[in-house]
Amino acid sequence: MYTSITKIRVRYAETDMMGYVYYGNYATYFEVARVEAIKKLGFSYRRMEDEGIALPVLEFSIKYYKPAFYDDELRIETTISELPKARISFTYQTFNEKNELINEAATTLVFINKNTQRPCAAPADFIEAMKAYF
Repeated sequence: MYTSITKIRVRYAETDMMGYVYYGNYATYFEVARVEAIKKLGFSYRRMEDEGIALPVLEFSIKYYKPAFYDDELRIETTISELPKARISFTYQTFNEKNELINEAATTLVFINKNTQRPCAAPADFIEAMKAYF
């Protein structure tokens, strides 16, 4: 299992009239956390895209427990619990500065060959980098 931690500070523009982080912004936060998790493995979305691989989101789900507010520093723990094949699944736990769990989420992405627009296997070097955690 591989886990990465990303910290994000809530900006004013990301809150709604109640002062809560607008629920749709969490998808962006999780994208930031995914990109950082992959970078910490020594890879990047850009590199994969340059090599002809895209990673569109197939599924996204979230459960909210508490709101986050302007200027909160959020800690997102991003976990990959299985070696990817043609799909890669991420789970997320978001904590506030009081270490309270404020939401849990999951995304599944598909490795796509950009030329054929068809699913393909995860890059072999990416799998090799991940094997150290499983």
